[in-house]
Amino acid sequence: MSAALFPLGLVLVAAASSGINQANTALSSRARDQGQLAVRAIDGLIARNLLALRIAANGELGAEGDPCDRVRRALDAAPNAPENFLLSDPLGTRICWRGRPDDGGRPTVLVAPQEVRMWLVPERGRLFYKVGIVGGSVTGSIDREQFRTALSAARAGTSGLTLVAAGGGELQISDEGERSGNLGPDMTITSFRQPIANGQIDVAVDVPSEHIASVDRLLILLPLLMWIVAALLSWLVVRTFLLSPLRKISQSIAAHEPGSGPLQLPARLGSAIEIRELGASFTRAVERIEQSEKDMGEALEGQRKLVREVHHRVKNNLQVVASLLNIHRRSAKSDDAQNAYSSIGRRVDALAVVHRNHFAELEENRGIALRPLISELASNLRGSAPDSARRLDINLDLESLNTTQDVAVATAFLTTEIVEHAMLTRPDAPVTLTLHRISDSSARFTLATGALASDIASQAEHQQFERIIAGLAKQLRSVLERTEGHYSVDLPVFAPRPQV
Repeated sequence: MSAALFPLGLVLVAAASSGINQANTALSSRARDQGQLAVRAIDGLIARNLLALRIAANGELGAEGDPCDRVRRALDAAPNAPENFLLSDPLGTRICWRGRPDDGGRPTVLVAPQEVRMWLVPERGRLFYKVGIVGGSVTGSIDREQFRTALSAARAGTSGLTLVAAGGGELQISDEGERSGNLGPDMTITSFRQPIANGQIDVAVDVPSEHIASVDRLLILLPLLMWIVAALLSWLVVRTFLLSPLRKISQSIAAHEPGSGPLQLPARLGSAIEIRELGASFTRAVERIEQSEKDMGEALEGQRKLVREVHHRVKNNLQVVASLLNIHRRSAKSDDAQNAYSSIGRRVDALAVVHRNHFAELEENRGIALRPLISELASNLRGSAPDSARRLDINLDLESLNTTQDVAVATAFLTTEIVEHAMLTRPDAPVTLTLHRISDSSARFTLATGALASDIASQAEHQQFERIIAGLAKQLRSVLERTEGHYSVDLPVFAPRPQV
Protein backbone atom coordinates (compact mmCIF):
# COMPACT_ATOMS: atom_id res chain seq x y z
CA MET A 1 0.00 0.00 0.00
CA SER A 2 2.89 2.34 0.73
CA ALA A 3 4.38 1.63 -2.68
CA ALA A 4 1.04 2.31 -4.37
CA LEU A 5 0.49 5.60 -2.55
CA PHE A 6 4.11 6.74 -2.80
CA PRO A 7 3.79 8.37 -6.30
CA LEU A 8 0.66 10.21 -5.19
CA GLY A 9 2.45 11.43 -2.07
CA LEU A 10 5.37 12.67 -4.15
CA VAL A 11 3.05 14.64 -6.42
CA LEU A 12 1.29 16.22 -3.45
CA VAL A 13 4.55 17.08 -1.71
CA ALA A 14 6.01 18.58 -4.89
CA ALA A 15 2.92 20.69 -5.59
CA ALA A 16 2.57 21.91 -2.01
CA SER A 17 6.28 22.62 -1.63
CA SER A 18 6.40 24.49 -4.93
CA GLY A 19 3.52 26.76 -3.93
CA ILE A 20 4.95 27.43 -0.49
CA ASN A 21 8.42 28.12 -1.87
CA GLN A 22 7.11 30.50 -4.52
CA ALA A 23 5.10 32.43 -1.95
CA ASN A 24 8.03 32.63 0.46
CA THR A 25 10.38 33.64 -2.38
CA ALA A 26 8.05 36.49 -3.35
CA LEU A 27 7.82 37.66 0.27
CA SER A 28 11.60 37.45 0.73
CA SER A 29 12.14 39.35 -2.53
CA ARG A 30 9.85 42.12 -1.36
CA ALA A 31 11.72 42.29 1.94
CA ARG A 32 15.07 42.42 0.11
CA ASP A 33 13.80 45.30 -2.05
CA GLN A 34 13.07 47.21 1.16
CA GLY A 35 16.61 46.49 2.30
CA GLN A 36 18.04 47.65 -1.04
CA LEU A 37 16.13 50.91 -0.60
CA ALA A 38 17.87 51.43 2.74
CA VAL A 39 21.28 50.61 1.20
CA ARG A 40 20.71 53.14 -1.60
CA ALA A 41 19.71 55.77 0.96
CA ILE A 42 22.93 55.23 2.93
CA ASP A 43 25.06 55.14 -0.23
CA GLY A 44 23.40 58.29 -1.56
CA LEU A 45 24.00 60.20 1.68
CA ILE A 46 27.71 59.28 1.67
CA ALA A 47 28.06 60.11 -2.05
CA ARG A 48 26.38 63.51 -1.65
CA ASN A 49 28.63 64.49 1.25
CA LEU A 50 31.77 63.35 -0.57
CA LEU A 51 30.84 65.18 -3.77
CA ALA A 52 29.87 68.41 -2.00
CA LEU A 53 33.07 68.47 0.08
CA ARG A 54 35.30 67.57 -2.89
CA ILE A 55 33.78 70.26 -5.16
CA ALA A 56 33.92 72.90 -2.41
CA ALA A 57 37.53 72.18 -1.35
CA ASN A 58 39.21 71.21 -4.64
CA GLY A 59 41.66 73.87 -5.76
CA GLU A 60 41.20 76.09 -2.69
CA LEU A 61 44.43 75.18 -0.87
CA GLY A 62 46.69 76.66 -3.50
CA ALA A 63 44.88 80.01 -3.75
CA GLU A 64 45.60 83.08 -1.64
CA GLY A 65 43.52 84.03 1.37
CA ASP A 66 41.60 81.89 3.84
CA PRO A 67 40.78 78.51 2.17
CA CYS A 68 38.35 77.56 4.93
CA ASP A 69 36.29 80.71 4.32
CA ARG A 70 35.96 79.91 0.60
CA VAL A 71 35.06 76.27 1.29
CA ARG A 72 32.56 77.39 3.93
CA ARG A 73 30.81 79.75 1.49
CA ALA A 74 30.68 77.03 -1.19
CA LEU A 75 29.15 74.52 1.23
CA ASP A 76 26.60 77.04 2.53
CA ALA A 77 25.38 77.53 -1.02
CA ALA A 78 24.81 73.77 -1.55
CA PRO A 79 21.75 72.00 -0.08
CA ASN A 80 22.34 69.26 2.53
CA ALA A 81 26.09 69.91 2.47
CA PRO A 82 28.44 68.82 5.32
CA GLU A 83 28.54 71.25 8.22
CA ASN A 84 32.02 70.48 9.59
CA PHE A 85 35.28 69.82 7.78
CA LEU A 86 39.05 69.80 8.31
CA LEU A 87 41.60 70.90 5.68
CA SER A 88 45.09 69.34 5.80
CA ASP A 89 48.25 69.65 3.73
CA PRO A 90 49.77 66.63 1.83
CA LEU A 91 51.63 65.54 5.01
CA GLY A 92 48.43 65.50 7.11
CA THR A 93 49.14 68.74 9.02
CA ARG A 94 46.00 70.64 9.89
CA ILE A 95 45.52 73.94 8.05
CA CYS A 96 42.05 75.11 9.06
CA TRP A 97 38.64 73.74 9.93
CA ARG A 98 35.02 74.51 10.61
CA GLY A 99 33.39 73.17 13.75
CA ARG A 100 35.59 70.78 15.74
CA PRO A 101 39.03 69.95 14.26
CA ASP A 102 38.05 66.28 14.15
CA ASP A 103 40.13 63.78 12.15
CA GLY A 104 38.50 60.61 13.53
CA GLY A 105 41.59 59.59 15.48
CA ARG A 106 43.64 58.97 12.30
CA PRO A 107 45.69 62.07 11.53
CA THR A 108 48.34 59.96 9.77
CA VAL A 109 46.00 58.66 7.06
CA LEU A 110 47.28 60.17 3.80
CA VAL A 111 45.38 60.16 0.52
CA ALA A 112 46.31 61.07 -3.03
CA PRO A 113 44.25 63.57 -5.07
CA GLN A 114 40.82 62.13 -6.00
CA GLU A 115 41.36 59.24 -3.57
CA VAL A 116 38.85 58.59 -0.78
CA ARG A 117 39.51 56.76 2.51
CA MET A 118 36.74 55.89 4.99
CA TRP A 119 36.72 54.48 8.52
CA LEU A 120 34.29 54.08 11.39
CA VAL A 121 34.54 55.34 14.99
CA PRO A 122 31.77 53.33 16.73
CA GLU A 123 32.26 54.87 20.18
CA ARG A 124 31.52 58.29 18.70
CA GLY A 125 28.79 57.09 16.36
CA ARG A 126 30.40 58.55 13.22
CA LEU A 127 31.70 57.59 9.79
CA PHE A 128 34.78 59.61 8.82
CA TYR A 129 35.98 60.14 5.27
CA LYS A 130 39.11 61.82 3.91
CA VAL A 131 39.12 63.08 0.32
CA GLY A 132 42.31 63.83 -1.57
CA ILE A 133 42.30 67.23 -3.31
CA VAL A 134 44.84 69.37 -5.12
CA GLY A 135 47.36 70.51 -2.51
CA GLY A 136 46.22 68.31 0.40
CA SER A 137 43.11 66.64 1.75
CA VAL A 138 39.81 67.42 3.43
CA THR A 139 38.18 65.37 6.19
CA GLY A 140 34.47 65.19 7.02
CA SER A 141 32.13 62.95 8.96
CA ILE A 142 28.54 61.69 9.06
CA ASP A 143 26.95 60.89 12.42
CA ARG A 144 24.36 58.26 13.30
CA GLU A 145 21.47 60.74 13.36
CA GLN A 146 22.18 61.83 9.77
CA PHE A 147 22.03 58.19 8.65
CA ARG A 148 18.75 57.71 10.50
CA THR A 149 17.31 60.83 8.90
CA ALA A 150 18.25 59.50 5.45
CA LEU A 151 16.60 56.14 6.22
CA SER A 152 13.48 57.87 7.48
CA ALA A 153 13.28 60.02 4.35
CA ALA A 154 13.66 56.94 2.14
CA ARG A 155 10.96 55.11 4.13
CA ALA A 156 12.99 51.91 4.15
CA GLY A 157 11.23 49.30 6.27
CA THR A 158 14.22 47.78 8.04
CA SER A 159 14.41 46.39 11.54
CA GLY A 160 18.16 46.76 11.83
CA LEU A 161 21.06 48.34 9.88
CA THR A 162 24.78 48.28 10.66
CA LEU A 163 27.77 49.76 8.83
CA VAL A 164 30.85 47.51 8.77
CA ALA A 165 34.26 48.90 7.74
CA ALA A 166 36.53 46.73 5.58
CA GLY A 167 39.42 47.36 7.97
CA GLY A 168 37.36 46.54 11.07
CA GLY A 169 34.78 48.32 13.19
CA GLU A 170 30.98 48.41 13.19
CA LEU A 171 28.54 51.31 13.52
CA GLN A 172 24.99 50.31 14.40
CA ILE A 173 22.50 52.75 12.91
CA SER A 174 19.30 51.28 14.38
CA ASP A 175 18.59 50.85 18.11
CA GLU A 176 18.43 47.44 19.79
CA GLY A 177 14.68 47.92 20.26
CA GLU A 178 14.27 48.57 16.57
CA ARG A 179 16.32 45.49 15.73
CA SER A 180 14.25 43.11 17.86
CA GLY A 181 10.92 44.71 16.90
CA ASN A 182 7.48 43.31 17.51
CA LEU A 183 7.53 40.42 15.08
CA GLY A 184 4.40 38.35 14.60
CA PRO A 185 4.36 34.54 14.78
CA ASP A 186 4.74 34.31 10.98
CA MET A 187 7.44 36.99 10.65
CA THR A 188 11.12 36.33 10.19
CA ILE A 189 14.19 38.48 9.62
CA THR A 190 15.81 38.52 6.17
CA SER A 191 19.45 39.58 6.45
CA PHE A 192 21.97 40.43 3.77
CA ARG A 193 25.16 42.41 3.40
CA GLN A 194 26.14 44.68 0.52
CA PRO A 195 29.34 46.67 -0.09
CA ILE A 196 29.20 50.39 -0.90
CA ALA A 197 31.75 53.18 -1.35
CA ASN A 198 34.03 51.08 -3.58
CA GLY A 199 34.05 48.23 -1.06
CA GLN A 200 35.35 50.29 1.88
CA ILE A 201 32.05 50.00 3.78
CA ASP A 202 29.57 47.10 4.00
CA VAL A 203 25.92 47.66 4.90
CA ALA A 204 24.40 44.80 6.95
CA VAL A 205 20.60 45.02 6.73
CA ASP A 206 17.89 43.13 8.64
CA VAL A 207 14.42 43.35 7.09
CA PRO A 208 11.21 41.84 8.56
CA SER A 209 9.63 39.36 6.17
CA GLU A 210 6.37 37.45 6.24
CA HIS A 211 6.22 33.70 5.63
CA ILE A 212 3.53 31.09 5.13
CA ALA A 213 1.98 30.25 8.50
CA SER A 214 2.46 26.82 10.07
CA VAL A 215 -1.32 26.23 10.08
CA ASP A 216 -1.52 26.90 6.36
CA ARG A 217 1.29 24.45 5.75
CA LEU A 218 -0.54 21.79 7.74
CA LEU A 219 -3.75 22.26 5.75
CA ILE A 220 -1.89 22.09 2.45
CA LEU A 221 -0.08 18.90 3.45
CA LEU A 222 -3.09 17.22 5.06
CA PRO A 223 -3.65 14.76 2.13
CA LEU A 224 -0.28 13.23 2.94
CA LEU A 225 -1.68 11.85 6.20
CA MET A 226 -2.97 8.74 4.42
CA TRP A 227 0.41 7.94 3.02
CA ILE A 228 2.08 8.58 6.41
CA VAL A 229 -0.24 6.11 8.15
CA ALA A 230 0.47 3.48 5.53
CA ALA A 231 4.20 4.06 5.75
CA LEU A 232 4.11 3.84 9.56
CA LEU A 233 3.26 0.16 9.46
CA SER A 234 6.14 -0.52 7.11
CA TRP A 235 8.47 1.40 9.37
CA LEU A 236 7.56 -0.72 12.39
CA VAL A 237 8.47 -3.86 10.49
CA VAL A 238 11.75 -2.38 9.24
CA ARG A 239 12.61 -1.16 12.73
CA THR A 240 12.11 -4.55 14.32
CA PHE A 241 14.03 -6.67 11.81
CA LEU A 242 16.57 -4.17 10.43
CA LEU A 243 17.07 -0.97 12.43
CA SER A 244 17.28 -2.54 15.88
CA PRO A 245 20.09 -5.00 14.95
CA LEU A 246 21.95 -2.23 13.13
CA ARG A 247 21.67 0.01 16.21
CA LYS A 248 23.16 -2.73 18.38
CA ILE A 249 26.07 -3.08 15.96
CA SER A 250 26.55 0.72 15.95
CA GLN A 251 26.57 0.87 19.77
CA SER A 252 29.13 -1.92 19.97
CA ILE A 253 31.39 -0.13 17.47
CA ALA A 254 31.03 3.20 19.34
CA ALA A 255 31.87 1.54 22.67
CA HIS A 256 34.95 -0.18 21.26
CA GLU A 257 38.25 1.30 22.39
CA PRO A 258 41.17 1.03 19.96
CA GLY A 259 43.81 -1.37 21.25
CA SER A 260 41.45 -3.08 23.71
CA GLY A 261 41.19 -6.30 21.70
CA PRO A 262 38.81 -7.66 19.05
CA LEU A 263 35.46 -5.99 18.41
CA GLN A 264 32.74 -7.58 20.58
CA LEU A 265 29.32 -7.72 18.87
CA PRO A 266 26.00 -8.76 20.51
CA ALA A 267 25.29 -12.48 20.43
CA ARG A 268 21.76 -12.03 19.02
CA LEU A 269 21.47 -9.90 15.87
CA GLY A 270 18.14 -11.20 14.58
CA SER A 271 17.28 -13.87 12.06
CA ALA A 272 18.61 -12.09 8.95
CA ILE A 273 21.75 -13.71 7.58
CA GLU A 274 22.76 -10.40 5.96
CA ILE A 275 22.88 -8.64 9.36
CA ARG A 276 25.15 -11.32 10.85
CA GLU A 277 27.46 -11.13 7.82
CA LEU A 278 27.55 -7.35 8.18
CA GLY A 279 28.63 -7.73 11.83
CA ALA A 280 31.45 -10.09 10.83
CA SER A 281 32.56 -7.60 8.15
CA PHE A 282 32.78 -4.83 10.76
CA THR A 283 34.91 -7.07 12.99
CA ARG A 284 37.38 -7.72 10.17
CA ALA A 285 37.45 -4.02 9.22
CA VAL A 286 38.24 -2.94 12.79
CA GLU A 287 41.10 -5.41 12.98
CA ARG A 288 42.60 -4.05 9.75
CA ILE A 289 42.18 -0.45 10.90
CA GLU A 290 43.90 -1.09 14.23
CA GLN A 291 46.79 -2.81 12.48
CA SER A 292 47.07 0.12 10.04
CA GLU A 293 47.06 2.66 12.91
CA LYS A 294 49.79 0.71 14.66
CA ASP A 295 51.93 0.78 11.50
CA MET A 296 51.26 4.50 11.02
CA GLY A 297 52.25 5.23 14.63
CA GLU A 298 55.55 3.45 14.17
CA ALA A 299 56.17 5.31 10.91
CA LEU A 300 55.34 8.67 12.54
CA GLU A 301 57.76 8.02 15.39
CA GLY A 302 60.48 7.21 12.88
CA GLN A 303 59.71 10.41 10.99
CA ARG A 304 59.98 12.45 14.19
CA LYS A 305 63.39 10.96 14.94
CA LEU A 306 64.49 11.74 11.39
CA VAL A 307 63.33 15.37 11.65
CA ARG A 308 65.16 15.80 14.96
CA GLU A 309 68.31 14.35 13.43
CA VAL A 310 68.05 16.64 10.39
CA HIS A 311 67.68 19.76 12.54
CA HIS A 312 70.55 18.62 14.75
CA ARG A 313 72.84 18.17 11.73
CA VAL A 314 71.79 21.50 10.19
CA LYS A 315 72.53 23.24 13.50
CA ASN A 316 75.97 21.60 13.72
CA ASN A 317 76.80 22.44 10.10
CA LEU A 318 75.83 26.09 10.60
CA GLN A 319 78.01 26.27 13.71
CA VAL A 320 80.92 24.80 11.72
CA VAL A 321 80.40 27.41 8.99
CA ALA A 322 80.28 30.18 11.64
CA SER A 323 83.53 28.89 13.16
CA LEU A 324 85.26 28.81 9.73
CA LEU A 325 84.12 32.36 9.01
CA ASN A 326 85.51 33.47 12.39
CA ILE A 327 88.88 31.80 11.61
CA HIS A 328 89.05 33.50 8.20
CA ARG A 329 88.11 36.84 9.79
CA ARG A 330 91.04 36.66 12.19
CA SER A 331 93.40 35.84 9.33
CA ALA A 332 92.10 38.57 6.98
CA LYS A 333 94.57 41.36 6.30
CA SER A 334 92.22 44.27 5.56
CA ASP A 335 89.56 45.84 7.76
CA ASP A 336 86.96 45.55 4.98
CA ALA A 337 87.54 41.82 4.70
CA GLN A 338 87.29 41.39 8.46
CA ASN A 339 84.07 43.38 8.56
CA ALA A 340 82.64 41.31 5.70
CA TYR A 341 83.50 38.04 7.43
CA SER A 342 81.95 39.37 10.67
CA SER A 343 78.76 40.46 8.88
CA ILE A 344 78.33 37.07 7.19
CA GLY A 345 79.13 35.27 10.43
CA ARG A 346 76.44 37.15 12.32
CA ARG A 347 73.79 36.07 9.83
CA VAL A 348 74.95 32.45 9.84
CA ASP A 349 74.96 32.55 13.63
CA ALA A 350 71.39 33.96 13.61
CA LEU A 351 70.23 31.04 11.47
CA ALA A 352 72.06 28.58 13.75
CA VAL A 353 70.33 30.08 16.80
CA VAL A 354 66.93 29.54 15.13
CA HIS A 355 67.71 25.90 14.38
CA ARG A 356 69.04 25.33 17.89
CA ASN A 357 65.85 26.70 19.45
CA HIS A 358 63.68 24.80 16.98
CA PHE A 359 65.50 21.57 17.82
CA ALA A 360 64.86 22.22 21.53
CA GLU A 361 61.13 22.80 20.98
CA LEU A 362 60.41 19.73 18.83
CA GLU A 363 59.34 17.61 21.79
CA GLU A 364 56.58 20.00 22.90
CA ASN A 365 55.45 20.80 19.34
CA ARG A 366 54.81 24.43 20.29
CA GLY A 367 57.04 26.04 17.70
CA ILE A 368 60.02 28.27 18.49
CA ALA A 369 60.04 30.37 21.68
CA LEU A 370 60.86 33.95 20.64
CA ARG A 371 62.04 35.20 24.03
CA PRO A 372 65.05 32.88 24.46
CA LEU A 373 65.74 33.11 20.70
CA ILE A 374 66.01 36.92 20.68
CA SER A 375 67.86 36.95 24.02
CA GLU A 376 70.50 34.50 22.76
CA LEU A 377 70.77 36.35 19.46
CA ALA A 378 71.27 39.70 21.25
CA SER A 379 73.99 38.15 23.43
CA ASN A 380 75.80 36.73 20.38
CA LEU A 381 75.57 40.04 18.50
CA ARG A 382 77.00 41.92 21.48
CA GLY A 383 79.82 39.38 21.67
CA SER A 384 80.65 39.67 17.94
CA ALA A 385 80.54 43.48 17.90
CA PRO A 386 83.63 45.31 16.62
CA ASP A 387 85.93 47.07 19.08
CA SER A 388 84.20 50.40 18.48
CA ALA A 389 80.86 48.93 19.54
CA ARG A 390 81.93 46.73 22.45
CA ARG A 391 79.95 48.87 24.88
CA LEU A 392 76.75 48.77 22.81
CA ASP A 393 73.76 48.53 25.17
CA ILE A 394 70.94 46.16 24.06
CA ASN A 395 67.80 46.32 26.22
CA LEU A 396 65.16 43.57 26.01
CA ASP A 397 61.45 43.71 26.93
CA LEU A 398 60.07 40.41 25.64
CA GLU A 399 56.99 38.31 26.38
CA SER A 400 57.09 34.52 26.24
CA LEU A 401 55.57 33.81 22.81
CA ASN A 402 55.94 30.98 20.29
CA THR A 403 55.88 31.05 16.50
CA THR A 404 56.79 29.02 13.41
CA GLN A 405 60.27 28.44 12.07
CA ASP A 406 59.74 30.68 8.99
CA VAL A 407 58.71 33.61 11.19
CA ALA A 408 61.58 32.98 13.59
CA VAL A 409 64.16 33.02 10.74
CA ALA A 410 62.84 36.33 9.38
CA THR A 411 62.71 37.80 12.90
CA ALA A 412 66.29 36.74 13.61
CA PHE A 413 67.56 38.28 10.36
CA LEU A 414 65.57 41.48 11.01
CA THR A 415 67.11 41.78 14.48
CA THR A 416 70.59 41.07 13.12
CA GLU A 417 70.31 43.67 10.35
CA ILE A 418 69.10 46.47 12.62
CA VAL A 419 71.49 45.73 15.51
CA GLU A 420 74.45 45.49 13.09
CA HIS A 421 73.34 48.77 11.51
CA ALA A 422 73.38 50.31 14.99
CA MET A 423 76.87 48.89 15.67
CA LEU A 424 78.33 50.44 12.53
CA THR A 425 76.52 53.81 12.63
CA ARG A 426 75.68 54.72 16.23
CA PRO A 427 77.43 52.37 18.68
CA ASP A 428 76.87 54.90 21.46
CA ALA A 429 73.05 54.75 21.10
CA PRO A 430 71.28 51.97 23.06
CA VAL A 431 69.13 49.43 21.21
CA THR A 432 65.76 48.41 22.69
CA LEU A 433 63.93 45.28 21.50
CA THR A 434 60.27 44.98 22.56
CA LEU A 435 57.87 42.08 21.94
CA HIS A 436 54.29 42.18 23.22
CA ARG A 437 51.15 40.24 22.28
CA ILE A 438 48.41 42.39 20.67
CA SER A 439 45.90 39.59 19.92
CA ASP A 440 45.55 35.81 20.21
CA SER A 441 47.38 35.28 16.90
CA SER A 442 49.75 38.27 16.55
CA ALA A 443 52.40 40.24 18.45
CA ARG A 444 54.13 43.59 17.90
CA PHE A 445 57.94 43.49 17.57
CA THR A 446 59.57 46.94 17.94
CA LEU A 447 63.26 47.81 17.47
CA ALA A 448 64.24 51.25 18.73
CA THR A 449 67.65 52.87 18.32
CA GLY A 450 69.08 56.25 17.44
CA ALA A 451 70.79 54.59 14.47
CA LEU A 452 67.43 54.44 12.65
CA ALA A 453 67.36 58.21 12.18
CA SER A 454 67.26 59.11 8.49
CA ASP A 455 70.45 61.25 8.62
CA ILE A 456 72.78 58.62 10.13
CA ALA A 457 74.14 56.82 7.03
CA SER A 458 74.83 57.80 3.46
CA GLN A 459 71.94 57.80 1.01
CA ALA A 460 73.16 54.67 -0.84
CA GLU A 461 73.74 52.71 2.37
CA HIS A 462 70.40 53.83 3.78
CA GLN A 463 68.54 52.75 0.62
CA GLN A 464 70.19 49.32 0.66
CA PHE A 465 69.38 48.93 4.37
CA GLU A 466 65.75 49.92 3.75
CA ARG A 467 65.43 47.39 0.90
CA ILE A 468 66.70 44.59 3.14
CA ILE A 469 64.39 45.53 6.02
CA ALA A 470 61.39 45.89 3.70
CA GLY A 471 62.10 42.46 2.19
CA LEU A 472 62.21 40.84 5.62
CA ALA A 473 58.93 42.55 6.56
CA LYS A 474 57.32 41.16 3.39
CA GLN A 475 58.54 37.70 4.35
CA LEU A 476 56.66 38.18 7.63
CA ARG A 477 53.58 39.23 5.60
CA SER A 478 53.30 42.40 7.64
CA VAL A 479 53.57 46.13 7.06
CA LEU A 480 56.74 47.71 8.41
CA GLU A 481 55.86 50.82 10.44
CA ARG A 482 58.64 53.41 10.43
CA THR A 483 58.92 56.31 12.84
CA GLU A 484 61.95 58.34 13.82
CA GLY A 485 64.18 55.89 15.66
CA HIS A 486 61.61 53.06 15.72
CA TYR A 487 60.75 50.17 13.38
CA SER A 488 57.72 48.01 14.23
CA VAL A 489 56.31 44.88 12.60
CA ASP A 490 53.51 42.45 13.50
CA LEU A 491 54.50 38.79 13.93
CA PRO A 492 52.11 35.81 13.72
CA VAL A 493 52.34 33.82 16.97
CA PHE A 494 50.58 30.84 18.49
CA ALA A 495 47.50 31.39 20.63
CA PRO A 496 48.08 31.26 24.40
CA ARG A 497 47.63 27.92 26.07
CA PRO A 498 44.30 27.49 27.89
CA GLN A 499 44.45 27.74 31.66
CA VAL A 500 43.96 24.38 33.37
